[in-house]
Amino acid sequence: MKKESDQDFFRQNRYEEPSQQLHGIWEQEFLEAGGQVPYPMTNDYLFRAVLQTNNKALRGLICAVLHLEEADVFLAEITNPIALGDAVKNKEFRLDINVVLNNNTLINIEMQIANRLNWRERSVIYLCRSFDQLNHGQEYTEAKPVIHIGFLDYSLIKECPEFCASYQLINTKSFLKYSDSLTLYVIDLSKIELATEKDRQYHLYEWAKLFKAATWEEVRMIASKDEYLKEASQTMFRMSADDMIRKRCHDREEYYQDLRKYERVIEESEKKREQDLRKYERVIEESEKKREQDRIEHEQVIAQKDRAYQEALAENEMLRAELERLKNT
Repeated sequence: MKKESDQDFFRQNRYEEPSQQLHGIWEQEFLEAGGQVPYPMTNDYLFRAVLQTNNKALRGLICAVLHLEEADVFLAEITNPIALGDAVKNKEFRLDINVVLNNNTLINIEMQIANRLNWRERSVIYLCRSFDQLNHGQEYTEAKPVIHIGFLDYSLIKECPEFCASYQLINTKSFLKYSDSLTLYVIDLSKIELATEKDRQYHLYEWAKLFKAATWEEVRMIASKDEYLKEASQTMFRMSADDMIRKRCHDREEYYQDLRKYERVIEESEKKREQDLRKYERVIEESEKKREQDRIEHEQVIAQKDRAYQEALAENEMLRAELERLKNT
């Protein structure tokens, strides 16, 4: 009966940090869990639910990406919280997380598994919107630096794959940094094996593995690496046990399935266009070859006729010369 009352209490306060007693119950259930996770943290709703619910996990993730120490972060406040579990009418609503870090830096964090072929433009627009923060009368120097962190499950630049790439404004000749005000991070979850020693040192490698983990056994193994990963893993388990959160995650999966169908149609269309283009190029190439062969054959015919004509002229000259000789004898 006691456990049942605890569950009732959790249902009423499911998106708040549990009491110490409930935390112990959830921790024990987490340690005993096995099999497939209902939804991985690449599901952007679960990603948002975990980081919005557990601030320690949020701070740990930010430290991992920005290569910060725990003491460097004293505040990470989400400024655009959503009502977790509530029905969402528009499946395209934004699940990116806006964070004020230490009262002096704005961070936008987003999980994106579908390649809509617009990430570069989208991330730059989000970054610039966040930077355009000054009110009338404020000095430009009061603008807070802005960081955009994108977790993608595909390679943005296939020719140069990289696990964690960072971008800033630089001089294109000297490569001197123009400003620290705008920074973009792109973490490629499909290229975790390319993580650098620094990425592993700050456990960004483990965070990426956690996002992709498919079983609770994997999640527990990753959770043992540090306290922030443990917090995120246990909160992931707690969110996954909630019916409403699972429903919202399911809605997002359906949305991304529709997107993937759209992507396949685009991909097939692109393949057909490439095939048609190659076919057209082959037709042009064969036409060029035939025209070149016809030109060569035509020139050969002309050359043969020219030789025959020259030979006829020479023979005619010889006959004239012979005729003149006979007249003069």
